[in-house]
Amino acid sequence: FGHIDLARPVYHIGFIKKVKKILESVCFHCGKLKADVITDPLFASVVKGTQGNSAFSRLRRFHGVWQVCSKKLVCEASPVKEEDDFGLDADLVGHGGCGHTQPVIRREGLKMYAAWKKGKDDDEEGGKSGQPEKRILPASEALQILKKISDEDIELMGLSTFEARPEWMIISVLPVAPPPVRPGVAEGGSAKGEDDLTYKLADIIKASTQLKKFEQEGAPAHIVGEFEDLLQFHCAT
Repeated sequence: FGHIDLARPVYHIGFIKKVKKILESVCFHCGKLKADVITDPLFASVVKGTQGNSAFSRLRRFHGVWQVCSKKLVCEASPVKEEDDFGLDADLVGHGGCGHTQPVIRREGLKMYAAWKKGKDDDEEGGKSGQPEKRILPASEALQILKKISDEDIELMGLSTFEARPEWMIISVLPVAPPPVRPGVAEGGSAKGEDDLTYKLADIIKASTQLKKFEQEGAPAHIVGEFEDLLQFHCAT
């Protein structure tokens, strides 16, 4: 088997729905789950009620964790420690997040978008907290978020640190099967023609090469984006 090093990571068409749910479950900035078993009783009950290593238990846990975490729009930070009457630090247990506001993740075809809702402090003249209301979430950025997820949180989500790490669901290196095991394409009757997979791999290589070339030449962002979309399209089809 061979492989193709893609110029930029792309979403896997078979896992894009699951990647979206994972991104909705973790912090956009620090990669921490947006809920925990200590400060969120509902989250604790979901984890407790789906114990087990069977595929069914892990699937139920993943769905339950996503339902709880996707509704949270802030990665709760731990409260500031204060000294008690005896001059000792009071033990305050918190979520331990970064405190950032979370975007709503949207999918349109083969693209992902991150949209931030306006808060009370955002005035009508556009005085926002530095984030655009909506922007494209490229696979390269999603990959960096997924890499930040800790092994503990991966297990809490019902995934596996050995068999189903979140970052493996985004393609950065594309495996290539040798010609003898590629499926043939029937062209009518009993005749078989050249397999479509060979032509598709050629399209992927061309798109990736062009994308890398424009990146190195410092081409405008919209041109680089067009070839990134083309690479995504060929890898998905």
